[in-house]
Amino acid sequence: MTRASLMGTAAAIIAAAGVALFAAGAVRRQPDVGQFVSAANAADTDAPIYYQDPDGKPLYSSTPKKTPDDRDYRAVPASADIGFDEPGSPPEINATETRADRKIKYYRNPMGLPDTSPAPKKDSMGMDYIPVYEGEDTDDGSVKLSPGKIQRTGVKSEPAELRRIRTLVRAPGTIQLDERRVSVVAMRAESFVQKVADVTTGSRVTKGQPLMDIYSSAVSSAAAEYIATITSKTTAGIEPYGRGSRQRLVNLDVPEPIIAEMEKSHSVPIAVQWLSPRDGIVLQRSAIEGMRAQPGDVLFRIADISLVWANVDVAEHDLGSVAVGQPVTVRARSYPGRDFQGRISVIYPQVNKETRTARVRIELTNADLALLPDMYVDAEIDTGNPAPVLSVADSAVLDTGSRQAVLLDKGQGRFEPREVKLGRRGDGYVEIRDGLAEGDAIVTSANFLIDAESNLKAALKGFADPSNTQGTGVSGGQAMGAKP
Repeated sequence: MTRASLMGTAAAIIAAAGVALFAAGAVRRQPDVGQFVSAANAADTDAPIYYQDPDGKPLYSSTPKKTPDDRDYRAVPASADIGFDEPGSPPEINATETRADRKIKYYRNPMGLPDTSPAPKKDSMGMDYIPVYEGEDTDDGSVKLSPGKIQRTGVKSEPAELRRIRTLVRAPGTIQLDERRVSVVAMRAESFVQKVADVTTGSRVTKGQPLMDIYSSAVSSAAAEYIATITSKTTAGIEPYGRGSRQRLVNLDVPEPIIAEMEKSHSVPIAVQWLSPRDGIVLQRSAIEGMRAQPGDVLFRIADISLVWANVDVAEHDLGSVAVGQPVTVRARSYPGRDFQGRISVIYPQVNKETRTARVRIELTNADLALLPDMYVDAEIDTGNPAPVLSVADSAVLDTGSRQAVLLDKGQGRFEPREVKLGRRGDGYVEIRDGLAEGDAIVTSANFLIDAESNLKAALKGFADPSNTQGTGVSGGQAMGAKP
């Protein structure tokens, strides 16, 4: 810059500072022009032309002033490199000047466009191109941001730590009966139902509770033979005779307590009382008084629901993390806020080709009989490993689909991209299998903005190559081979 342009710039900045003071209420009245030092005179005498907040805040004054904590405003002379950039940004110097430690490499477009120049120039709006110094763009792929930009973009970092990643697989399903706990009461010979107990569908019954009275000629004949065998002087006490007659009653499914009562009373009842084979709920009652029951006809169907199954549909892509024995939390939609604990007992060896899910069976205890067959439930399968693994926040990962990377915070505003290998995800964290060490500071917020800044600087570095610039600014379209 020439001395005349410097004075012109100083005058423009003074005007901008006056407007800012008026808008902020710092100046209550129109400033007197006589209060400002002449720009030309100030350039010769190096006198202050305005005063700025000592902390670098955008607060200015045309006269000496103090902060609320009684500190003096900083005097800004005309010879200073005046600007309202972020604190800590490198001051601009002339293209022909060389500092002891740095030198201007090229100039970039002030609006961030992919356009650079090896010499000072202005854009179409009259704004000066911004110089880029040696050391500001490194060859290690890192990017450096000023403290002000870091604060504005909300950059946050946290260390990579060992954590237990709890991965949950969620699947819907229904409650089903345990097939091993269902019993059917059916006759094995032609019979007649003489009486039915006060038991209906949905009734809870206990093992040994009377269900109905049955008359069967086959049962009566076998019972009479057995009584005659055990009471006859000839056959009494002879084991093969008694055992064979008793076995005929067992084969006809006569309840054991009824057989024991015959042995005790030595009498054959006209109608045999049929008992419930287990505790449970009556799912079906077909027995009607006076009906004729053929062999195999189901008269009662009873199920024990103290232990039930939850059959859930697990998505195909989650099958690899599901195994028999894993703990499961089941929530019934009928009981919000209540959890039922169980474990996976079976993974069915078939995938539904339409829904791309596989059936998984979960065994659940149902002591209070709250879970009923065909009730809708939602299952959460804990597939996580109890051992802690190195992990970072899920938001820290930049995933392109084929590659995954994080931004390593190296301090002093410098960030370096690091490619990583990922593992399991859960609870907002992702496992890092390769690429990081415990304690590495990783950017977890605003990393996409830093990544965009890195890509821009990499592009500008390519545009600044002497083989591309040829002494003039190179636009992004020309650099990419686009037609003008």
